[in-house]
Amino acid sequence: MRPPADPPAAVRASRGFSPVALLRACRPRQWLKNALVFAAPAAAGVLGTAAGLRGALVAFAAFCLAASGAYLLNDAADVEADRRHPRKRFRPVAAGLVPVALARVAGVLLVLLAPAVAALPGDWRLPAVVAGYLALTFSYTFWLKHQPVVDLVAVAGCHVIRAFAGAIAVDVPVTSWFLVVVSLGSLQLVAGKREAEVRAAAENASGNATRAILAAYTPAYLGQVRTMSSGAMIVTYCLWALNDHPGGPFHSMSIVPFVLIVLRHNLLVDRGIGEEPEELALRDRPIQLFIAALVALLTIGIYLP
Repeated sequence: MRPPADPPAAVRASRGFSPVALLRACRPRQWLKNALVFAAPAAAGVLGTAAGLRGALVAFAAFCLAASGAYLLNDAADVEADRRHPRKRFRPVAAGLVPVALARVAGVLLVLLAPAVAALPGDWRLPAVVAGYLALTFSYTFWLKHQPVVDLVAVAGCHVIRAFAGAIAVDVPVTSWFLVVVSLGSLQLVAGKREAEVRAAAENASGNATRAILAAYTPAYLGQVRTMSSGAMIVTYCLWALNDHPGGPFHSMSIVPFVLIVLRHNLLVDRGIGEEPEELALRDRPIQLFIAALVALLTIGIYLP
């Protein structure tokens, strides 16, 4: 059955602003994606220094503000479509817990605050990267998300910008190995997310009404994109890890958990899970264990040579 266009009755009865609802509308769980800013400083071995940690934390805070501002503005723009979605209709703005006007004002304030926070260290490059991220995000919201294939690259590009910002924040070079692995990994996650959305839309008659772009994709095509990107990423990571590193064999040993993470993600997407990639990292125990092993091996290899 088609979900109601209005908020659920139980939510309509409690209509009204609350700070908790506004915080939920900022989607703090999505801030997990911004942890990508720590990747380049960690790989360069500077995250353990005061300057490195401080720069990475500033970048993380700036991207959390930018992302939350973009989410609020996006929810305000898509409120009617979200109310027809079986899951998104429970978001605070669509459910009526946060007024649309308040979401817009708060969104604009956070978007303006993000570059200001990024400018605190006194380097113009990080605010410029944050501004570029916001430009790509809004281009996606109002145009690119309606363009097949381009929308996949745009979302993946937002992840790549986060990782690039971490390098800028601590002034370390971005290697081609790092950039390729992050780009391919981002594309794999985005393709898996779209694949899960397409399958959910096929099972729910209202799905196509809420996301017209999904009609342009098939699970088979998105599966091919996911397979291609994950395979190329594994090869690239293995070539990097098998190079000579001062930390001994730990980089080579990290190939095992890295491959297990990729394989586990592909398995979950094939099972119909993956519409919210960050939820996998928060709830799937095997992925959590594989990530912990990967981080431990790389930490030993980079910081304890």
